[in-house]
Amino acid sequence: MKGWSRKGEYIFAGFEQQEAAVLRGLVSQLEDMLTARAEEAPQDELAELTGIRTGPTESPDDPVLSRLLPDFHRLDPDNPTREDLDSAAAMRSLHEPELLDAKVGVAQLVLGTLPRDGGEVELTEEQADAWLGALNDVRLALGTALDVTDDMPDELPDDDPRSPHLGVYHWLTWVQETLIQALVTS
Repeated sequence: MKGWSRKGEYIFAGFEQQEAAVLRGLVSQLEDMLTARAEEAPQDELAELTGIRTGPTESPDDPVLSRLLPDFHRLDPDNPTREDLDSAAAMRSLHEPELLDAKVGVAQLVLGTLPRDGGEVELTEEQADAWLGALNDVRLALGTALDVTDDMPDELPDDDPRSPHLGVYHWLTWVQETLIQALVTS
């Protein structure tokens, strides 16, 4: 991949077959995780009658999902009150379904615009924004799984099992950066 570039109103990039396979695989895994979380939501008869969907009231146990679906109400870790806990549960229940829809939607857009065997991708600015969201979600998920920190070296020892995956993380960062640059270029 040479990076994203702008030609008029469109943003372009070419992906090699292996690059497309890696990105499609990561985005598909992310979509599966998010869809599974959405399917775990409790069925609420009142929500069905009113058309207002509700979601789970508790944060995900999985660290990757917890990173992608953070709490909507910050609790005092030393002294959470019952009111704060109830507020956090209500906020999650009301807002998580919409967040899941948005994240699954951008993942599906990437999968719909990225050729399976690699090749040229042509995006409108709106689609490019969706790609940015999906790339960010994939990077957050992978970074959480790899326990990436600010002080982590760019390369890990060869015997570290995270080493090859860290290279993918850095590649995703570069793909995201070049997409941002193409978007801001007029």
